[in-house]
Amino acid sequence: MKQFNFFTKTDLNKLLNKRDKETKFGEHVKLIININNYNDEIIKSDVKYVLIGISETIGIQANLGYSKAYRAFNSAIKVLLNTQQNSFNNGENVLILGQFQYPELQKKLKNLDLNKEKDLKQVRKWVEAIDKDVAQLIHNMVKAGKIPIIIGGGHNNAYGNIKGTSLALNQPISAINFDAHTDFRPLEGRHSGNGFSYAYQEGFLKNYFMFGLHENYTAKDIFTTIDTNKDIAYNTYEAMCVNKSTSFKKELKAAKHFIKSQPFGLEIDCDAIENIPSSAKTPSGFSVEKTRQFIHTFAALKNVAYLHICEAESNKKNEKQIGKLLSYFITDFIKANTI
Repeated sequence: MKQFNFFTKTDLNKLLNKRDKETKFGEHVKLIININNYNDEIIKSDVKYVLIGISETIGIQANLGYSKAYRAFNSAIKVLLNTQQNSFNNGENVLILGQFQYPELQKKLKNLDLNKEKDLKQVRKWVEAIDKDVAQLIHNMVKAGKIPIIIGGGHNNAYGNIKGTSLALNQPISAINFDAHTDFRPLEGRHSGNGFSYAYQEGFLKNYFMFGLHENYTAKDIFTTIDTNKDIAYNTYEAMCVNKSTSFKKELKAAKHFIKSQPFGLEIDCDAIENIPSSAKTPSGFSVEKTRQFIHTFAALKNVAYLHICEAESNKKNEKQIGKLLSYFITDFIKANTI
C-alpha cells in the first residue's frame, strides 16, 4: 500500500506517556510486526478492532469545501494511547494499523484553481484513487473478521468503507449516517458530498438511514429523491430538538428497525455536533452527550460492521480537545460492542 504509513513501535513510544502506578491503553494495543505480511498477521491476530486513519482533505476540497480534517487521526491517537487501561477500557483487543496519507496530492492541490472545470475534474479523479485504496484495505480487514474503526478525512471515504465491506461480505450493506447533510448528491464526480449516492448506485449500499438532517441545508431535489425511495429513510434535527414532533429515543428505535438485521456501517460526521470544528461547523447541532449515546446504541448491535468518524478539524490550539473527543467516541464504540 504505497500511500499507507504503518504505525510502529517507535511511533507508539514517542506518544506514550507512562506513569507510576498507572497502566495506559497504549501499553496493551497490538501493532504490525512485519509490514510486508500485514494481512496474514491481522488474520492470525486475536484482536477484534483495527484502527485506521485517513489523513486527507482532498474529498472535501473536491466538494469545494475547506478543512484540516487530515490531522484528526494523529490527534485521536495521542489521547487514546494515554487513556487508562482498566476494567472499562481494554487495549488488548485493538490493533493500530496506521494511516493513509497523500502529501504529494495535497501539495499539488494548492496550485489548482477549483473554479476551473479542468482542475476540479482532476481532483475528483484523485478522490477515485483514494476510494480504491480505502475499499481494498477495508475489504481485507472485514474479510479477516475484524471491525475497522476509521478516523479522519472527509466523508467521501464512506464510499470506500461501504464498498470494501460489501465486497468482503459478498452482499450489499446498510448504513446509518449521523450527519447534518445527506451526502447523497448527484453523481457528478467523486467528492465528500456523494459517497452514499455512488455506493447506492453501484449496488454496495442497500438501506440508508440519515439521522439528524438539517432542514436548512438539504436541497429540495435531494428531499424529492430520498422521499420517493423506499431504501432510504431520514429524520431531521429540527424534528427531534426544535419543534419536538418526535424524540431522540424514538428515532433511535426507528433507525434500528430500518436496517433490521443487515450488516451496516456506522458513520459519524462531526458536522452534526454543535460547535465542533469541522468542514461545516454548526452553532446548532447535537450535543457531545447525544452523539455518544448514539454511538453506544448502534455499537451494541451485533450486525455493526465498522465505525467511521470523519470531518473533525484539528489544529495546534484544539488538538488535545479534538483528540479527547474522538477518543471518547472510539472507546464508547468498543465498550458497547464488547458487551
